[in-house]
Amino acid sequence: MRAVVLDAPGPPEALRIHERPVPQPGPGWVLIEVRASGLNRSELHTRLGLADGVVFPRVLGIEATGVVAAAPGGEFEPGQQVMTMMGGMGRTFDGGYAEYTCVPAGQVIPFRSELPWEVLGAVPEMLQTAYGSLTVGLDAQAGQSLLIRGGTSSVGMATAVLAKRRGLTVLATTRDPAKAGALTEIGADHVLIDDGDVATQARELFPDGVDLALELVGTPALPDTLRALRVHGVCCFTGMLSNQWLVRDFYPIGYLPRGVRLAAYGGEADDLPAAVLQEFLDAVAAGTATIPLARVYPLDEIVRAHADLEANRVAGKLVVSMTTPS
Repeated sequence: MRAVVLDAPGPPEALRIHERPVPQPGPGWVLIEVRASGLNRSELHTRLGLADGVVFPRVLGIEATGVVAAAPGGEFEPGQQVMTMMGGMGRTFDGGYAEYTCVPAGQVIPFRSELPWEVLGAVPEMLQTAYGSLTVGLDAQAGQSLLIRGGTSSVGMATAVLAKRRGLTVLATTRDPAKAGALTEIGADHVLIDDGDVATQARELFPDGVDLALELVGTPALPDTLRALRVHGVCCFTGMLSNQWLVRDFYPIGYLPRGVRLAAYGGEADDLPAAVLQEFLDAVAAGTATIPLARVYPLDEIVRAHADLEANRVAGKLVVSMTTPS
């Protein structure tokens, strides 16, 4: 099989396609014939040498979508459509940047869909993170206002889609005015151009502050995001687009606005119930939900794909397809 291998941290050119044996699943593991794999900031962190616990050489990719090739434990039938994500993929064991990947059965989610594989490939990690942030991180309820900091990221756009389906008012940010239209198209009620002072813009719309905020940029933006919240409002820290993870010299009373609550979310495949995945895919097929797919690359263009990912050139999800795009 063909697989993208990273021998050591480096630039996009460090990703090289190799011929490797198809992995053989043991009991409790599932071999998946990969049809498409989404690209994520997590893989960028690994390529740059910022991820802990990675042993090189490594096939990157924290998610994959395809069909079951083998399941020795009988958990799934050969040919069954499945998605998988997280659980150490692309870090402690080889991931989804390959024609086949082998993963624990517990992190495999079945589904049924006639959507194109490259569209389905955009879904797993993006939907899991957006859904988990809204439910576990924020406990979002209909009628609330939600500020998404880092709105043109794939998770930001997926969260906006889910939030609108749940009856929330969505404020989404972008640093690039040219990307504002992409946020409007997916249903954001208010697009804020991130000039570093998003809190002021949010309070012009909601003078008492917004109910909820999803932080996807990271620690540099977090203090301003917190200032946008009302008393008893909740901020969920989920993403680190800035690659800056730590709050140094954290003094809670000085850092947190009075009465504002800070939570965090980092989840796994079992945070995304199969029924939730199926309902979302059915809604996309029916035209009542949108998957923010930005660009699809063949496996041979993985270097260009990672360069685009690092440069943040487009709004939405980037996908590597193992098949010819539909």
